[in-house]
Amino acid sequence: MKFSIDVLGVFLKVVVKINKVTFAPLVVSTLFILLTSLLAHCARRAVQKLVKEPFVKLLFEEAIAAAELCGCCFELIIIADNFGVATYAIYLFALTIWWSLNWGDATACPYTHIEDVIEGKGDIRKSLLKTWAELTGGLLVFKYVQMYWALEISETHKDKAIEDCKADLQVPVIYGAIVEGVATCFYRLASKSLGDLSPRFATAIDAFIGTSLVVAAFDYSGGYFNPVLATSLKAGCEGHSLLEHAVVYWVGACTGSILSVYLYKLPVIQNYIRGTTVVNGDSIWADKDD
Repeated sequence: MKFSIDVLGVFLKVVVKINKVTFAPLVVSTLFILLTSLLAHCARRAVQKLVKEPFVKLLFEEAIAAAELCGCCFELIIIADNFGVATYAIYLFALTIWWSLNWGDATACPYTHIEDVIEGKGDIRKSLLKTWAELTGGLLVFKYVQMYWALEISETHKDKAIEDCKADLQVPVIYGAIVEGVATCFYRLASKSLGDLSPRFATAIDAFIGTSLVVAAFDYSGGYFNPVLATSLKAGCEGHSLLEHAVVYWVGACTGSILSVYLYKLPVIQNYIRGTTVVNGDSIWADKDD
């Protein structure tokens, strides 16, 4: 272990020295993401210790999760713009795994609550309160991001704190809504399947599928697949109206999510799930002996 750490240290020193101008801004972005995740983790632990009422605790956890998600994704935009989509995808993949392991029952995503209502696992009032908590966390976190950007520690943050944002939608509104809806539907179907099949490395597989879909939609709608995330990062930005934003990122994503609930109940899908669980034709499944 010590040898590995020493080698990594030497490697980083060489890289920073040779390519300081390019590498340093990425380090700054990485440190911001780590700081944001650490603060969210501490806030989550504090809530778990101080708040006793389960639903109130969940509301705080939803707000924290949404703030962490949106805060990190603000910086991921910087990474994508300056270091490419491939680098962005690596960071998103790692963060998705981290969020899956640390958020508990929080989702930071409104349409999961809609799914619960449809399936009889939740009620409308609680779903609306969860969505309100998520929006609160997602919108308030920009002030924190803005303070960090205003320091202009690296060139990639120059003027970002005061810069007017631009919409990511690169296609007509209806096409954007279809992209968000179809990708959300596919992702939710995959997540439900992984939840029932419980394969080995389910979290990593889920993160890979989600990241792949985001990258595929990146040049069309931005690939948000989460209304709160899209609202926090892009609502009111130049390029579309608030109504168009709502159609693409709220109506599109929520419609895809609702559709996934009914598609997943189709006999052809359920028969496949039950058959796979019994047969175990691949070694990634949890109860398959290697």
